[in-house]
Amino acid sequence: MSTAVAARSNTTGAQLWAMLGRSGSIAQIYQDGDPAAGVDPRRLGELLATVDETSTIGATLAVCVQLATAVPLLATGGETARQVLLRALDGDSLVALAATDEAAGSDLTALATEVRIEEAGIEVHGTKKWITNATCADEILVLARHRHGRHFANFTWILVPASAPGVQVESADTELFDGSGTGHIHFDHVRLPRDRLVGRVGRGLPAFATHIAVERLAGALWGVALCRRVLADTKQRLLARPHGGATLWQMDSVRQRFAVCLVRTRQLHALTCELMDRVAVRHDTTAAAMLKSSVADTLDHVLGECGHLQGAEGFSSTGAQKLRAQAALFGVGGGATEVVLSVVGDNADAVLEELSP
Repeated sequence: MSTAVAARSNTTGAQLWAMLGRSGSIAQIYQDGDPAAGVDPRRLGELLATVDETSTIGATLAVCVQLATAVPLLATGGETARQVLLRALDGDSLVALAATDEAAGSDLTALATEVRIEEAGIEVHGTKKWITNATCADEILVLARHRHGRHFANFTWILVPASAPGVQVESADTELFDGSGTGHIHFDHVRLPRDRLVGRVGRGLPAFATHIAVERLAGALWGVALCRRVLADTKQRLLARPHGGATLWQMDSVRQRFAVCLVRTRQLHALTCELMDRVAVRHDTTAAAMLKSSVADTLDHVLGECGHLQGAEGFSSTGAQKLRAQAALFGVGGGATEVVLSVVGDNADAVLEELSP
């Protein structure tokens, strides 16, 4: 699969998605090429590692969200969603996943974006913020409430064309995540036919919970690849930097700090390998939450240490410091670390039972 990607560092997520689709790499990560059948976690990991080696964090993020969540959600829809799905698999359509609301953050039951469903059609109104692929998407997969209240059955997915009257997109105010197309989307009473509903009315949150688990797995797979890449780069920098007649790598204290990073990365890799099938096949939300919290903590430690070990070079365009700032997303996107740790805590008895000899 490594030959499928020939992206340069300035390739955007949209361009990368088109390249992957033309090469057939998108369909290959799903069981039997069918997103409805779920991802093959090993193929997903291979593809994300290849993309990480050749692309920016922003471009990789743009691809990751679609592979793990947006495309599988399309597979739950009707004929209109299926047509978009087929174009997405070929790389001909870019889909933005618009779940996060203007102020709700990880509390999806507090969403204010609304969809009014009538016999003649539907109407979407509200704002979504910090949406990956927002500025370059052809279609926007929107999570909205169709009924007041916080009950999990009050939310539904809608597939909104980015060109529909009443849709307005603005770029997010950040210098990070180049190529991700991150932005804010405003829906001003957007009128659509009923065939733009995706999945059953009221199944929005359960469907999201299923597929966000896979996105958390994808984040762990990507995190391992990112740690491995930055550690290898850091070691080369240490070997090339003279110090006291030798190099920085010869300093025992430096190698010990580096070794801690290796151990932390190896632990994340082991946990990911242990839990990947449970998440990919059974959509185990507790396992996904453990991976999500683990990757955020590991990346924070590894990239922080690599940034320190690289010294002033860490602030260069290829250094670890900018990567470290962007990797903070792993502790926020797809559910804040505190939120996913609550999921683990809620299932403490089951986790403890698994640790029994």
